[in-house]
Amino acid sequence: MTVVEVTDPSDPRLADYLGLTDVVRRVKHEPEKGFFLAEGQLVMRRAVQAGCAPRSLLLAPNRLQDLLPELQDLDCPTFVAAPDVLLAVTGFHVHRGALGAFGRPRPRTATDVLATSTRVLVLENVNSPTNLGAVFRSAAGLGVDAVLLSPTCCDPLYRRSVRVSMGEVLSLPYAYLEAWPGGVQQLRDAGFRVLAMTPAADATPLEQVVLGADRAALLLGAEGPGLTAEAMAASDLRVRISMAHGVDSLNVAAAAAVGCWVVGRRPV
Repeated sequence: MTVVEVTDPSDPRLADYLGLTDVVRRVKHEPEKGFFLAEGQLVMRRAVQAGCAPRSLLLAPNRLQDLLPELQDLDCPTFVAAPDVLLAVTGFHVHRGALGAFGRPRPRTATDVLATSTRVLVLENVNSPTNLGAVFRSAAGLGVDAVLLSPTCCDPLYRRSVRVSMGEVLSLPYAYLEAWPGGVQQLRDAGFRVLAMTPAADATPLEQVVLGADRAALLLGAEGPGLTAEAMAASDLRVRISMAHGVDSLNVAAAAAVGCWVVGRRPV
């Protein structure tokens, strides 16, 4: 580990960490440059475990003292900067005191992902990094094999998504469906039964669906509007979560967690 103290916020060696609150810039800049940011030591460790190549670490002085062994051994510069310098560089208070820049993993295709999956989650127009990260964490923890995204979903490797997922975006296979909603047919051609989640009263209660050993895909739409009519029409069955007390629906991340728990179970 090569430790470098940095006192100038304009130091060009910190370019990967510049202006992290500028969402428009970051969503374009990071994919173009082939890297992503991991926030917090646990997420950084997950990036290492996933085999992502480290570019550099940026730490507050107190984080250097308790740096995880897996991070101490990385072959990359470790920049150390005072909190005021971190704030000036990133644009926000880095309360975890630890950021890392890592090379992006090789993109997967939907064909690759489906070939090794039995249960998948499919997302349409989910463009909130917070929701997307929460969905990935639920999918990984509740037995789903992979996530497929419509072209309009946000980047799973955006910093907030990586953080909220606790790094599960790095362990759970995912891919974008190039065509939408035509890509849903690719699932059906691969033998998946596609279940579209909706709060509609005439949809089948999710707990009544019997999947057995069948391959199944759970399809969810964005917060608020839900699935488009086109995506709904491309599915095999509309399903709903049975609600109580007059509540009509759940946040997409909460709905995904319920759906993943049901669909992710395997026959005993």
